Amino acid sequence: MMTAMTSLFLVLSVIVTGLYAGIMLTFLIAIMPGLAELTDEQFTAAMRRFNEKVPGPLFLVLFLGVVALPAAALFTGLGEHDEVAGPALVGALVCVVAGHLVTIAGNIPLNNALAKSEGGDDSAARQAFEPRWNTFHQVRTAFVLAACVLLAIAL
Repeated sequence: MMTAMTSLFLVLSVIVTGLYAGIMLTFLIAIMPGLAELTDEQFTAAMRRFNEKVPGPLFLVLFLGVVALPAAALFTGLGEHDEVAGPALVGALVCVVAGHLVTIAGNIPLNNALAKSEGGDDSAARQAFEPRWNTFHQVRTAFVLAACVLLAIAL
């Protein structure tokens, strides 16, 4: 039986990870396909503006919360988790950390390169950015969706 604190961390983990997964999925299935239809100049301008706005305070709460809350649920509940919840929590934590590593090593450097290319050749900037960014984004979206499912199982 989990303590109230562990249960609270687990419920908050599911909520925050679900919200974060929703953002990732929205970019994957709606925003990026919509942007794909824009001209190079429109696409690069739009992505530069997204990249300026996304790492705001509310996004950072979600970005950090998807790691901190499952970790808190895991560590406050050491010895309390059953044979399903414990491994599911560990798996979720591995998934969100892996997704963040993809973001840090893949998406953020591409975002920075796109920002630095402003005023240059938008066609070349888009070609260097879009396919790779989308691939990294698909991977991190899969990781966070898997984490959300695992957290729901742990709950």
